[in-house]
Amino acid sequence: MRLRELAERINAQLAPESQDLDITGLASLADANTGDLSFYGNPKYLTALRKCRASVVLVPTSFNEPVGPLCLGVDHPAEAFAALLPLFTPPPISHAPGVHPTALIDPTAILGESCSIGAYVVIQKNARLGARCIVEAGSFIGEESTLGDDCHLYPHVSIRERCTMGDRVILHNGVVIGAEGFGYELSEGRHKKIPQTGTVQIDSDVEIGANSTIDRARFGRTWIQEGTKIDNLVQIGHNVTIGRHCILCAQVGISGSTRVGDYVTLAGKVGLSGHIEVGDKVIVGAMSGLSKSVPPNSVMFGAPAQPLRDFKENYPLLKNIRKLYNRVKALELKSPHED
Repeated sequence: MRLRELAERINAQLAPESQDLDITGLASLADANTGDLSFYGNPKYLTALRKCRASVVLVPTSFNEPVGPLCLGVDHPAEAFAALLPLFTPPPISHAPGVHPTALIDPTAILGESCSIGAYVVIQKNARLGARCIVEAGSFIGEESTLGDDCHLYPHVSIRERCTMGDRVILHNGVVIGAEGFGYELSEGRHKKIPQTGTVQIDSDVEIGANSTIDRARFGRTWIQEGTKIDNLVQIGHNVTIGRHCILCAQVGISGSTRVGDYVTLAGKVGLSGHIEVGDKVIVGAMSGLSKSVPPNSVMFGAPAQPLRDFKENYPLLKNIRKLYNRVKALELKSPHED
């Protein structure tokens, strides 16, 4: 496509001499070649931009560094790049409304208008699906569970009994919602199971990545609130509450009855103890272990997690603790003292 066509779609200003430049594809800064359009929106990728071989790069309007590619200023480069992607990629897979003949749907289940139900799907008694839901092959929806409008369940999703989904919930392959919480009491030398009689509530616009699991509550609900995005391989224990618009990266684990506020970011492999509270807008760095409650707006790192400023001060000291030990030992040998 001509560059002027792309610039018009994202409301970008373009110099006259560049309007007829041919763009043949979109690519990342590292992979782009002549004819490609890429984007730059984070200063940590400035080195990659300087090495980039793309013909055009979308940059913030305030960007003024001298670089090789032609720079096209936009307010939000990543969003503008995403808006152009459909022009250079195959159309998304469509799912026609209807029920596959191998699906097993209980007569008491209610399907909303224009739902698409794939092969070998099982929908049990008194389940309810809103309009335009897509349930792909091999998925399971248990008794009395409900889905709002425009939900999408990819293959092999399991939603156990009496769970509730809002509108536009996306569950990727292998997600399990409503498995029993991990609860036992040690009695007479044996672990006796505690009944898990609660449910799971997932609010609108939540997306959950492949093979993540959200346990049902012991009583009450495990609750994932509006707009939260959960990566692959995340485990959320019983009676946990996750606030609105949080980001949970891969392999996060959250123990039972913990409460996480709004706009919290938990990076990869973060672990949270049970029965703690994490305030709004907290950031916990990768592979950190949080064992105590944290106030809003904190940035935590380490295992056990501590404020990032403390971690930065303490970590160099810990790295040199062997040298310090050897120096103290040498001083003790030079100056013997009585015990």
